[in-house]
Amino acid sequence: MPHISDLPELSATIEELRMARVAWRQEADGRHSVARFPSLVETGLVVDDLVAALFPGRLGMFAGPVEREDAFVEARLRQGLARLQRQIEREFAYWQEEAVLAFDVAHAAMIVRLFAAELGPIRTLVDDDVRAAFLGDPAARSADEILICYPGIVAILYHRIAHALYGLGAPIVARIISELANTRTGIDIHPGATIGRSFFIDHGTGVVIGETAIIGDRVQLYQHVTLGARSPLGVTEVPQRERLARHPIVEDDVVIYAGATILGRVTIGQGATIGGNVWLLEDVPAGSVVAQPTATILAGDAAHQLHETLRGRA
Repeated sequence: MPHISDLPELSATIEELRMARVAWRQEADGRHSVARFPSLVETGLVVDDLVAALFPGRLGMFAGPVEREDAFVEARLRQGLARLQRQIEREFAYWQEEAVLAFDVAHAAMIVRLFAAELGPIRTLVDDDVRAAFLGDPAARSADEILICYPGIVAILYHRIAHALYGLGAPIVARIISELANTRTGIDIHPGATIGRSFFIDHGTGVVIGETAIIGDRVQLYQHVTLGARSPLGVTEVPQRERLARHPIVEDDVVIYAGATILGRVTIGQGATIGGNVWLLEDVPAGSVVAQPTATILAGDAAHQLHETLRGRA
């Protein structure tokens, strides 16, 4: 093994790196000089603690007697929420350069208190998501298998945590949580997306759901589905409405098959079925079926027959 003295001279490289950092910090396009920033590693530990508190037996690896379960949950919650508060304080320090008024450190504690009150409802929502996966996938052997092994459940669990924090005013911490889910599952859900009950992503790799997407109850997506915006900001002139409402609305009981791409503020009506590899830029009426190769929208009896066929009931 080469000795450290055998390494090449690094002074020129160190100087180039320093100059690159200086140039980066002198730019004004959203770069801040503050050293503190929410930590990817620490936020990952926050999520580990919260997931263990939500599902102590299956995901928290609690193996003690049931009468000790609450104590385990409390310990993980206290640890996780304390870590979370530190990361939100770091986020506030980061935003302080752009703020007119000073952030009060107590605001981070308030967000954590409000977030803690959301954990019970989050657990209930994820339980519904697991049930939807069990009903939607005949290959599933048990709810426990789904909770531990299905990437779609991991992604929606992380999303429900991130969405609560996003709504309470911690968008950077929320984005970090969504990226942790993306890294683990290949499913990219912006924490701002609104998702209803009993949501199921089957297989899941490559699914993208944008910030202003709204998804109703009992919706099922397959892999490589995109609920995206029609044009990236900064490339074309975008009206104000499209800045605030850029992504699709998917109503209740919709199924979207693999590879479908739905762009812009279009509405997929209740009970519609979107076939694989369809490219959609327009609304779809309730109960319709959109299928390749012509991406024709079917209605009435024709839609019902294809709908039943795609869902395996013909």
